[in-house]
Formats: sequence, structure tokens, C-alpha cells
Amino acid sequence: MVDLVIPPELRPVDGRFGSGPSKIRPAQLDYLVATGQSVLGTSHRQAPVKRLVAEIRERLAVFFDLPQGYEVILGMGGSTTFWDVAAFSLVRERAAHAVFGEFTAKFAAATGGAPWLREPLVVEAPAGSVALLGPAEVDVYATAHNETSTGAASPIQRPAANGLFVVDATSAAAGMAIDVAETDVYYFAPQKALASDGGLWIALMSPAALERTAEIAASDRYIPASLSLQTAVDNSRLEQTLNTPALATLALLLDQLRWLDALGGLTGAAARTAESSGRLYAWADASPYAEPFVSEPGLRSPVVGTIDFGEQVDAKALAAALRANGIVDTEPYRKLGRNQLRIGMYPAVDPDDVSALTACIDYAVERL
Repeated sequence: MVDLVIPPELRPVDGRFGSGPSKIRPAQLDYLVATGQSVLGTSHRQAPVKRLVAEIRERLAVFFDLPQGYEVILGMGGSTTFWDVAAFSLVRERAAHAVFGEFTAKFAAATGGAPWLREPLVVEAPAGSVALLGPAEVDVYATAHNETSTGAASPIQRPAANGLFVVDATSAAAGMAIDVAETDVYYFAPQKALASDGGLWIALMSPAALERTAEIAASDRYIPASLSLQTAVDNSRLEQTLNTPALATLALLLDQLRWLDALGGLTGAAARTAESSGRLYAWADASPYAEPFVSEPGLRSPVVGTIDFGEQVDAKALAAALRANGIVDTEPYRKLGRNQLRIGMYPAVDPDDVSALTACIDYAVERL
């Protein structure tokens, strides 16, 4: 039983620090209520929802400054679904995977389990660091911009001239700077920096990726319709998805994109997460009992901060005490098994709330 009471004046205004699903701004819910009657419970193939999808695609293209010929593609499911989509529709024969945490490993497992593909090349690094890919005899290179499980952020630069470069941006997109031209597929789900609900995947695709998709779709490979990237491309060009999407997810996503644009676009969003994470890491570096899990400063994520604690601190009890005081979702990724907290610092999170969180941690540690 946690009975520690943190003084209200120390607590964050908003105590949500989840790494996904993440904080949804109250104004988004107001927007959902105000606009919901015109789209919720209506056909996703009619004009009101098509306009919603069209504005999302247009705003994403501008937000990420897409190069000529790149397209914004939407499909049903999240990033987990997209790994299967990629195994069916993007990899010709063999993929190379940078594995440095749980989610990069899951994509490697998806292509590794596909009986029509050769065994993938896996370049692995320990949790808390980053694996980098080099030229290889493969046709897809895959990595993550940010490994959500560990808080390690990878530099994004094409590893080779041959092959498509496919980047999981689920926890990075809209919170970290990116030159999309360095990638062929920059894919993500909207429940993190884009502050929406799950249920969709979004991919920013290059002309080469679109061509590969069409090539494989025209081959004799069996591809289920729900996992066909070409089907998602065809439907996205019609401003819709194959099956009925969660319309509330789309509405929340659109309102967040409008807010991010007012914040200064991707530049403003990245500056805000850098401010939040800078405060967290500065506090941890100065703390006598805490330190950033990612030891190399240049690889520390600006959107997901993992903080290790010395043996004198029980991080599980600390997270419970914070939760009892309305500060939630600071628990570490379960499979890491470390004595740590994991802090989501997406653009919707106020940097001042991150500072308040560190003050609450100090208060709780002193008394637990």
C-alpha cells in the first residue's frame, strides 16, 4: 500500500508520461466532441470522412517536408501490422535488420518467420545502445529511429545505395527531426507524438518503395488483402482505408497536427521534446541515485527517457508512489527487467511538467 502524499504544489499540472499510448491534450477531446457528430457513425467512403483523411495526408506531407514523388499512405492496424505488411509487400528476398531493443527485434522476427523470404541478416547491439547497418546483399534495410523500449535514438542515414531503407518511426515521428529523403519508408502509428489512439499505420513512401510495392503485388506471391501494401496505396489515393477506420482516431490525429503546425511544425515539435528531455537528463546526470540508461548522450532519445536507479531506490515502489499521486505510466518496459523509470516526453507534454516530475521523484525517494 502506497501512502506517500506528494504536496500538490510539487506535482505536474498533467501527470501523464506514458510512452504510448501517450497524453492526449484536453483540447483534442473538445474538438472530437465538437466535430464528432459530422463524422462519427457515418460512412468512411463519403465526403466528410474523405475530407478528414485528405487533410491528414496533406498536413503530414507538409509537416515532414516530403520530397517530390513521396506519398502518405494509411492502413489499418498499427506498426505491428506494418511489419507483416512489409514482409509481404516490400521485401523481395532478404532483409537486413538493426536490432537494439524489443521492437526492432519484432520486425526482424516478422521477416524471419516468413517462409517465402530468406533468413534475415541481423546486426544486434545491447539494449541501451544502437545497432548500425552497412552495405549487404539484401533488398531491404530496416531500423528504428527511436527504440521505444530502451530510449535509444538512432541516426537515420541510408546504409547503402542498394535496397530500400525502411524506418520504424512509431515513437519518433513528429517528435524528432528527420530528413525523410534519407528513407524509403518512414512508418509510424499515431498514438505517441501524434497524440491519438491506435488502430492505424501511416507510411511516408518514396517512389522506389511505391514501385517495389507495385512490382511485388503484380508477382505470384500470395498477399492477403488486409496486408497488401498496394491495396493500402490504392485506397489512400482515394482518401480512404480498405476497411472502416476508427474515426475518433482520425479526428484526434487531425487536431494534433493542427496544433503541431501552430507550434512551428516539426522544428517546433522537436525543440519542445529537446527541452523536456534536456531537463530530464540534466537532472539524472546531477542526481546521486539516478543516471540515464543510455550512456552515450548523442544516442539519448528526446521523446522517451529511460532512467536507471541505484540499488538504494526501488523503482517499482517509486512508480507506484507516483501513480498514487496522479503521476502515471512511468513504469519501465516490462521485458527489460531494469530498476528504472521510462518517461514519455512527446510534444503534448509540457517541459515544466517534466521538471515537476523530477522534483516529485526527489521528494518521493527521500521519503520511501
